[in-house]
Amino acid sequence: MPSFDLHIVFDCADPDRVARFWMAALGGYDFPVGVPEGFATWDEWADANNIPVDQRNAGRTLVDKDRGTRPDIFFLQVPESKQVKNRVHLDIKVAPGLGGDDRRTAIESEAARLTALGATVATRMDAPDGFHIIMRDPEQNEFCLA
Repeated sequence: MPSFDLHIVFDCADPDRVARFWMAALGGYDFPVGVPEGFATWDEWADANNIPVDQRNAGRTLVDKDRGTRPDIFFLQVPESKQVKNRVHLDIKVAPGLGGDDRRTAIESEAARLTALGATVATRMDAPDGFHIIMRDPEQNEFCLA
């Protein structure tokens, strides 16, 4: 079996905003630490490298705080807006092992938390495989709570 790293990449208009949403939504992720040697801040580094202020939000990266098995997540600025449904999306399992009303309560509770962070509820689904909610992040990328 080949060895590789898996990264998740979001195209978005505002990488900082979307990265901060997913960092809060998923927990356990953070921005990479460490400013290049000789600089006190990333802005100081950007100034020294003549990177215009309007280009400093071209991308963001989230890394697993514990350097565990979760993939890095990249957010890259693109000029076009989202046009159609995602072909790939994240499923966030917030109610593993729960059934019935307990499952629904756990999922609805997480939906409320994520809505406060800027997500929106697209659809509540009572499917044969159980209740789940389809949501959208602040730039309308779909994801599921199950």
